[in-house]
Amino acid sequence: MGQLSNRTIAVLSENGFEEVELTEPVKRLKEEGATVHIISSKSGKIKAWNHDHWSIEVDVDKTLSDVNADDYNGLVLPGGVINPDQLRVNDNALAFVKAFFEAGKPVAAICHGPQVLINAGVAEGRKLTSVKNISQDLINAGANWSDEEVVVDQGLVTSRTPKDLPAFNDKLVEEFAEGVHDGQHA
Repeated sequence: MGQLSNRTIAVLSENGFEEVELTEPVKRLKEEGATVHIISSKSGKIKAWNHDHWSIEVDVDKTLSDVNADDYNGLVLPGGVINPDQLRVNDNALAFVKAFFEAGKPVAAICHGPQVLINAGVAEGRKLTSVKNISQDLINAGANWSDEEVVVDQGLVTSRTPKDLPAFNDKLVEEFAEGVHDGQHA
């Protein structure tokens, strides 16, 4: 029995996610006993990006049109350049992300993943980190950006790059185990 044996976690992604930023958190969540659903805008499979080339395909468990944030205890937003760029212009994806914040549920985003938080309108006033390439975007959106391997702010877990995955995974497990945060602002 892992720390997350009674938790169902959503992993929201499109094609072009950075491979290890999805596979490593999913592996860790499953090791801790969580039920994990890969969610995307379309059914079938989504394709990973690995550094500089296309890589593995991952099965999509549910489409955005089939899910509701109420069905999940937490949300993971993997990075990659292509993936968040698609999510941040998808109104259904943004509404799904925003619903986690409104309910005070934990969210974990790594690398370019926090870009989605800007368009969902939930970055303002939050302490977070990301890949340095998008730090100015987050600052411009009102976030308090910090160059650290992992930052936790009221259930929001963020990290910079794949080298931060061990710390990121430890903190997301901790936050998902804790569950809903009271007083978290939407």
